[in-house]
Amino acid sequence: MLTPAGEQFLRHAPRLVQLWERARHQVAAPLGLRTVLAISCELSLWSPLLVDWLLWMRRSAPDVALRAHAELPEALMAQVAEGILDIAIVYAPRYRAGLRIELVSEERLVMVTTPPRGPQSADPDYVYVDWGADFALQHNMSFPERADPRFFVGLGPVGLSYILEAGGSGYFRLGAVRPHLASGKLELVRNAPEFLYPAYAVYAEGGDQDLIRTALVGLRHAASSDQAKVKRPRARPQQARSENAATDGGDAARPLRGDLRRGKATSGRRGPARLPRGQP
Repeated sequence: MLTPAGEQFLRHAPRLVQLWERARHQVAAPLGLRTVLAISCELSLWSPLLVDWLLWMRRSAPDVALRAHAELPEALMAQVAEGILDIAIVYAPRYRAGLRIELVSEERLVMVTTPPRGPQSADPDYVYVDWGADFALQHNMSFPERADPRFFVGLGPVGLSYILEAGGSGYFRLGAVRPHLASGKLELVRNAPEFLYPAYAVYAEGGDQDLIRTALVGLRHAASSDQAKVKRPRARPQQARSENAATDGGDAARPLRGDLRRGKATSGRRGPARLPRGQP
């Protein structure tokens, strides 16, 4: 049992740990560099966001040493709170005292499929990727017949590698499948629902705010640059005719866009409410 003085000290302990870790980072900075910034993200979010951010930081903050890695989301919030990480990039952060949360990007989950490889591949194997509880809810509402898929994977990169090798279809981040859409290895499934998959930056209130602001600018630049590169492929002639026929039905034929944060489905023209910056 803590004494009254111990309880008072406990309130300040997390901040002291953060300051200690920050000081250790600065002391450990390579010769000629000002400080070290440690960042980590969920495995499903690292490509291409983290790579593009590293390139941006190399140009814009050449005096900062960088430590970057990807891992499972469960440990990221705790590592930020303990001062081990300066920034964590996560999909579904939970509010925690002493931490700030800011929206970095709103990625889209789209259904893609490999082109037919013969008469036996007209209906390719569907791979269900675990994008979280909100996605599972919206997915099951949109595809009740696929509630028990044959293939279930916990990481997007694993599922994507599988269908590129074996053929199949599934939901993946648009930024991750963009190069495969451009090369023709994958195709968008027309009129399939889309779902938002936002990425948030989590950082400590007691961190180096100037350094964190620079990093956040770079993250948003990397996210916006990647989204600007994404272009939907043109429909094939027969697909274009079928789509035109489908749109004769008005709004009923318009694909649904799932809002994974609110658990609702909206029409393609309505966007979800944004989370205010700096709030959970």
